[in-house]
Amino acid sequence: MLSRRAALGMIAALPAAPALAAADGPSAQLAALLARVAAADAALSPTGPAGRRRPAGEAVFVDPLSDAWAQASVATRRQAAAALAGIDRAGLTAAERIACDVIGRSLQQTIIAHETGLFAIQRQLALNPSFGLHVELPDFVAGPGALFETAADYADGLERLRLFSGHLDQMILRLREGMAAGRLLPRVLVDNVLAQVAAMLALKPEDTPFFSAITRLPAALAGGDWPARYRGMIADTVLPAYARWQAFLAGTYRPAAPVGPGRWATRDGDRLYAAELERHTTLPIAAQAIHDLGLAEVARIRAEFETTRAQLGWAGDLKSLFDHVRSDPRFYCKTEAELLARFAEIEARIWPGMPRLFHRRPRAPFKVAPLPALGGQRGTGYYRAGPPDGVSPGILFFNMAMLNTRPIPTLETLTLHEGIPGHHYQITLVNEDKTLPDGLKRGRSTAYAEGWGLYAESLGRELGMFSDPWQWFGHLDMEMLRAVRLVVDTGLHALGWSRDRAIAYMLDNTSMAPRDVAVEIDRYIAQPGQACAYKIGELTFARLRREAAAALGSRFDVRDFHEVCLDTGAVPLAVLEAKVKAWIASGGGRPVQS
Repeated sequence: MLSRRAALGMIAALPAAPALAAADGPSAQLAALLARVAAADAALSPTGPAGRRRPAGEAVFVDPLSDAWAQASVATRRQAAAALAGIDRAGLTAAERIACDVIGRSLQQTIIAHETGLFAIQRQLALNPSFGLHVELPDFVAGPGALFETAADYADGLERLRLFSGHLDQMILRLREGMAAGRLLPRVLVDNVLAQVAAMLALKPEDTPFFSAITRLPAALAGGDWPARYRGMIADTVLPAYARWQAFLAGTYRPAAPVGPGRWATRDGDRLYAAELERHTTLPIAAQAIHDLGLAEVARIRAEFETTRAQLGWAGDLKSLFDHVRSDPRFYCKTEAELLARFAEIEARIWPGMPRLFHRRPRAPFKVAPLPALGGQRGTGYYRAGPPDGVSPGILFFNMAMLNTRPIPTLETLTLHEGIPGHHYQITLVNEDKTLPDGLKRGRSTAYAEGWGLYAESLGRELGMFSDPWQWFGHLDMEMLRAVRLVVDTGLHALGWSRDRAIAYMLDNTSMAPRDVAVEIDRYIAQPGQACAYKIGELTFARLRREAAAALGSRFDVRDFHEVCLDTGAVPLAVLEAKVKAWIASGGGRPVQS
């Protein structure tokens, strides 16, 4: 945990508005503010900064459930908002003004969450089988994020594990607060976390992800007592904390948890879900409107499925085609090596067409690697960019426990989304741009990021992909998944759907395996609203492209459009729309930051 004194020390590092105003000019003021906000956020990150050491004196792990963390976070943002209001926008470049809009919205969201009590409510409902620290911290330690090169790194690693164990105990306190207030998470999420905890407790200390630091022990540190110290920390501190957590969840929390899976089933759930939808989509869209949009998209894609079914020569209905894909072993890789080889072959076919659609490419390579930990209890995986050195790869961490449920026809689309020109382009190009304000490099907008990933999938045919009907079937299958999400997420959290109804709807409309469908639905239950951002974002990118092409006519160059979309990072959709429309009004062309 982070002491209150340490947290207040971090707050003091952020200048108030009067001090910031003394800087030389608006651009310098903004740069100073962004740097200080970034430093304060990094200091409060429980796992960051990835691939780098914390400055001397900072805690190696901070507990996001502690009161000190909350006080430091909101105080930082209030000071930053006051400083931002004092900057003269007229003296900023176009990119800097966008940075102001992005960070301003982010600051206000956090401040409002604290002032309205939503932050305290979210903290009482923080159990997350997809991205909780009980899975994120092991990934961080076992992956490239945590440095293990010096004796100091290994000492920090031990302290990180000790403090992380305290976080598990703090989680119990927050969940008890929620119980007392009538706010509980659904039983299915508790069961999923319990399965993850049981899997961790079944491991010997040296087989846990936490011990991976010792497998990377440098030769200069060999022969010391580091293996014994790590084994002791894991056996005597970390695993007992997991066991205490397990006992509380199974014996106290689960019996009280509602069976109803959505926000509607808990106190203040409707208010919380509305805020979550707006946070992820970055737009004020009501749940019913999103639900109706999803139904329309499902109907449209089913019509395309029917055309593809005829092209495949399949005599049965769509349900029988979906069952065929689920059950025929020819559609699945047998080994990790086969899957990795397919990803490499697909990437090689994408690159030749990229110059037709993009002016630039990232310097850093893209690669696929196995998910570091607990694959049997987790989803497909995720993309993570490396440090912005132009050498370290961006990595798609794929869950190799799902080889027999990830159909080969979907792999082209998955590569486009997670890699090229999807998240690898969207994140790495920004990270490598030394001229861009840091606030834009750190921009967080689910609708932009996942919307771009889904839009990138739609570029497949322009890149020469989907050359046979099966690959196009796989593309439609993944697009249908995102359309279905609009229906089931809002159904689960606003319209009273049961988990079984959501699972049945997804099975009826995709070829996903039952196990994968259950994992997906449980992810939506754990992260309300996040799944709605994909389609909302993708439809926005596609609409803006159509509007730009119609307005610019012969002056429209899709490479310019993509540059406009990508060159200032993950911005809220309203900011993106204003930026694209300003570009159209200026006559198009390749954008130049000024």
